[in-house]
Amino acid sequence: MQPRTPLVLCVLLSQVLLLTSAEDLDCTPGFQQKVFHINQPTEFIEDQSILNLTFSDCKGNDKLRYEVSSPYFKVNSDGGLVALRNITAVGKTLFVHARTPHAEDMAELVIVGGRDIQGSLQVVDSDRPERSKFRLTGKGVDQEPKGIFRINENTGSVSVTRTLDREVIAVYQLFVETTDVNGKTLEGPVPLEVIVIDQNDNRPIFREGPYIGHVMEGSPTGTTVMRMTAFDADDPATDNALLRYNIRQQTPDKPSPNMFYIDPEKGDIVTVVSPALLDRETLENPKYELIIEAQDMAGLDVGLTGTATATIMIDDKNDHSPKFTKKEFQATVEEGAVGVIVNLTVEDKDDPTTGAWRAAYTIINGNPGQSFEIHTNPQTNEGMLSVVKPLDYEISAFHTLLIKVENEDPLVPDVSYGPSSTATVHITVLDVNEGPVFYPDPMMVTRQENISVGSVLLTVNATDPDSLQHQTIRYSIYKDPAGWLNINPINGTVDTTAVLDRESPFVDNSVYTALFLAIDSGNPPATGTGTLLITLEDVNDNAPFIYPTVAEVCDDAKNLSVVILGASDKDLHPNTDPFKFEIHKQAVPDKVWKISKINNTHALVSLLQNLNKANYNLPIMVTDSGKPPMTNITDLRVQVCSCRNSKVDCNTAGALRFSLPSLLLLSLFSLACL
Repeated sequence: MQPRTPLVLCVLLSQVLLLTSAEDLDCTPGFQQKVFHINQPTEFIEDQSILNLTFSDCKGNDKLRYEVSSPYFKVNSDGGLVALRNITAVGKTLFVHARTPHAEDMAELVIVGGRDIQGSLQVVDSDRPERSKFRLTGKGVDQEPKGIFRINENTGSVSVTRTLDREVIAVYQLFVETTDVNGKTLEGPVPLEVIVIDQNDNRPIFREGPYIGHVMEGSPTGTTVMRMTAFDADDPATDNALLRYNIRQQTPDKPSPNMFYIDPEKGDIVTVVSPALLDRETLENPKYELIIEAQDMAGLDVGLTGTATATIMIDDKNDHSPKFTKKEFQATVEEGAVGVIVNLTVEDKDDPTTGAWRAAYTIINGNPGQSFEIHTNPQTNEGMLSVVKPLDYEISAFHTLLIKVENEDPLVPDVSYGPSSTATVHITVLDVNEGPVFYPDPMMVTRQENISVGSVLLTVNATDPDSLQHQTIRYSIYKDPAGWLNINPINGTVDTTAVLDRESPFVDNSVYTALFLAIDSGNPPATGTGTLLITLEDVNDNAPFIYPTVAEVCDDAKNLSVVILGASDKDLHPNTDPFKFEIHKQAVPDKVWKISKINNTHALVSLLQNLNKANYNLPIMVTDSGKPPMTNITDLRVQVCSCRNSKVDCNTAGALRFSLPSLLLLSLFSLACL
């Protein structure tokens, strides 16, 4: 077996050159020669001329700049290509980019015999085995995105099948190897790094909008308002992404078309006018809109541009104090009335949406009784002066108030409140016929119920506030729900026309309420209302009563209990319980019925022996504890029924069909609820 012969891996990188036809036959902008071939020296010497390039934009080459694809080379202003330091391996190709504001072009420098640097393949030998082939793999070949690169399997020439986009993939890591006819690797794989050289194909864009800035009026020149920042997707290491900013348009353009300046490199917007021109109250519009342009290629004319709108608001500061529109205001109000009586108007040049405009009013004199209040109308900024405590013409017919106005926000240090920030309000009180006033109100008396008809309860007293008019007063009843009262229309004496009953449904918690009117002799007459509260003391005028009044019992009952009776009384303690329960002896034979006390309000009725089926009336006498006591006799109807085989028959007795146990249960339940 013969030893393996070293292989030569020769990679030819192809560059597609854009050929343009010049309309001007006398001068074609660009490089006069676009492809150069240089023999690889042993070493490129620092600052030693390598070759001369000739570029023309046909307009004098003003602001001509060169860029070299390798950071180790530069092009001098005379077109000479030189190395920046001593270097041996620079690769096989260099690209030189020249541009002016009017034209740009690219030249290719092929280094014949060039030594590979990282990212390129070395030539090992040229006598590789016959019938061996080159194979290319990696991202962009057999990995997504597939098919971008391909290699001539015989010559090793690598080519590009479609346009590359650096902003999608900037570097491709490929691998080259040689194989025999069966596909078996003979040499490699050797890495091949393909770097996509950036072209200026992306415009700057502003991604963070909307852009809104604020600056206080009167700010000193050079105040920073905001920063505008654009993004360029091109290679940040090249001028393709080197941005410069400028203001294309300012709206409005008053009082100066150049109110603002933008730092071309940082994008900071600052004020450039004097503080006097930055006065919100004198500006045509406190909102400015700037069209900001970002241009790549360091702002050269060949650079791509993007724009955005910056909105700048001139914010208000409280440099104007509020002023009353006049020094004195007049108002009239009827005595006894409340509410707004006058609106005080002010002027303020500051921004109506801020606390520098909103007014705050204060009464500083003339309001000792706190009869007046003033509040700000949030829509109009006016001061709404109100009467909150009714005024009395007879006490004072005129009032004079001193009002001051301030802003919610403090004034700036060099501005103060002047005489125009105070005003006087003259208020005239109009006399009206006021209704008489009862004193006291309510009027209260205490009487026993059942006092004799015609008893005097009290004499009401009402006075006329209109003391200067000398009017007379007449009295009448306004509300007397039970019809128990009468009032003398001249002197106001109130007496009874019926018996006062504490237990009446018109009495609430022992208190009876009546209303009276006092009417003066004015034209038209005025009326006042007074309330009389009569507290009624209880007397023992209601006899107690028992419940229930019907009971059943079986004729053969072993339990001879008949019913539990309860008693109630409409009167109050001590005219109620404890109650005394008795069987009226004169109407019932002895040794048949028995009644026993359970507590102060209940007693048990029982039989001493069984009775025949029939109806029996048992007179029950109940007496309360009043002094003197009151007694009531009520018949308890007892139905003796036939009880056989769990059936109760009271037909013969004409009784209701309730069993004795049921009646006892009902009675016990009533007892438990008391």
